[in-house]
Amino acid sequence: MTIEQVQQLIRPNILALKPYSTARDEYKGNIGIYLDANENPFENGYNRYPSTTLKAQVRSTIAQKKDVNPARLFLGNGSDEAIDLLFRIFCRPGVDNVISIAPTYGMYSVCAAINDIEYREVMLGQEFSLPVDELLGAADAQSKLLFVCSPNNPTANAFPYEQLITLVKQFPGIVVVDEAYIDFSSEPSMVELIDEYPNLIVLQTLSKAYGLAGLRMGIAFAHECIISVFEQVKYPYNIGADTLALAQRLLDVDITSQVQTIIAERERVAAALRELPYVIKVYPSDANFLLVKTERSRELYEYLIARELIVRDRTHTPGCESTLRITIGMPEENDRLIAELRARD
Repeated sequence: MTIEQVQQLIRPNILALKPYSTARDEYKGNIGIYLDANENPFENGYNRYPSTTLKAQVRSTIAQKKDVNPARLFLGNGSDEAIDLLFRIFCRPGVDNVISIAPTYGMYSVCAAINDIEYREVMLGQEFSLPVDELLGAADAQSKLLFVCSPNNPTANAFPYEQLITLVKQFPGIVVVDEAYIDFSSEPSMVELIDEYPNLIVLQTLSKAYGLAGLRMGIAFAHECIISVFEQVKYPYNIGADTLALAQRLLDVDITSQVQTIIAERERVAAALRELPYVIKVYPSDANFLLVKTERSRELYEYLIARELIVRDRTHTPGCESTLRITIGMPEENDRLIAELRARD
């Protein structure tokens, strides 16, 4: 798909939008006295709106870590902001539709409902395989977005790189690959392909591998023609000053050893779970969690809750019947989990 074809997918009212701008956006020189934004002049560390300079620094730091041009990434208030913006940029309410795999991350369907967009689900295949032909077959002239979470939540598996490329090449709209858990996966990231495929958008987050869930910062990687529209549609000052400052500082931390520990613990916990007689299956994982099929999963969930261990009950999720989703914790937390499960044996 060409850049021109991608631009034709954008809603006409968005293309015609005159974005909100501040005096600080418009003026690029040094500023000594701020009398432009109706702020309280009494300094307390928070009386000024977030610095656009600091946001640019954080953006540059992430771009360097991900080896991309800063103009090809958008910083949002969690990945959920980017997901919601995608609906508002590309989808006309009551007219267009989006397609997604199922089961998957719930915010895609929530944002579709909020924006009055038809949401078409295609169930995953055997062993949670990617139904490429079915996803393409579900598309029509009004299909603007295709969401594929890889590694997928809650199934934990990553989809083959070549299958994702096939979707990008053949889907008639925008393909959104959500890589929230990519740092724990053996599959490569799709970020390196955003220049080659203008209709590809890759979502990542600082919440998982970087351990910054409390800061709520998500990233969208895409061609500049899409990122520029993100910047026009987003709310002014969408990320707070503290979030930017903490992110800039904490991004200097090397997460390699933490990721390696989580992966090693994932395999250790999976092996321990497979030994339990009431565990039917531990699904392969490319994420920082395990999906586990058990006998009487709700009883097991309540057993763990009674022992102050909370996991996620996915029993009522279509395709995930009788399953629990278990996040990998610290080694001592995983020891406690395993001990309590063995005690129930």
